[in-house]
Amino acid sequence: MTSPSLPLRRAAGAGLLGALLMLAGCASPAVEQYAAEQPRLLLREYFDGPMTAHGVFTDRSGQVVRRFTVKLVGRWNGPEGVLEEDFFYSDGKTERRVWRLTDHGGGRYTGRADDVVGEARGQAAGNALRWQYTLALPVDGRVWEVQFDDWMYLMDAERKVMLNKATMSKFGIRLGEVTLAFHKP
Repeated sequence: MTSPSLPLRRAAGAGLLGALLMLAGCASPAVEQYAAEQPRLLLREYFDGPMTAHGVFTDRSGQVVRRFTVKLVGRWNGPEGVLEEDFFYSDGKTERRVWRLTDHGGGRYTGRADDVVGEARGQAAGNALRWQYTLALPVDGRVWEVQFDDWMYLMDAERKVMLNKATMSKFGIRLGEVTLAFHKP
């Protein structure tokens, strides 16, 4: 005769295994795994001078909620840089963000902007950069602090195209994604 607790233990074990697999699936890749990828992304080189980006924000279901263009200009003085971003949304609204960036060497970067809570931190390896920060985002008359986990990938040997995919979350819950394509003239 089978013990009534055996099916419960099997179910609990299967549930625990499923939960562990789900958590493992949520883990982000390490930026170091891109170390051998070319061309090498050097932020001080890429974000120097004018460029344009085109992007979309998609909600949790994948629906495009907002489209936008960004005009950017970057300038560096040694390890310190300024990146000016002017956003032009399809609904006619505009927004401006000015990043103050620091290259700490070894592919490590930090940044600050007026609407960034604390300090953004980034790590580059090979053709990739992972950039993480908390943004104070105005929504319906309130300000929400949301976390951004950006992944940028330099795409071509001429160093003209970079793709950026960012996950936006709050309390660990994915709210949506921002996808951008940067292009240097």
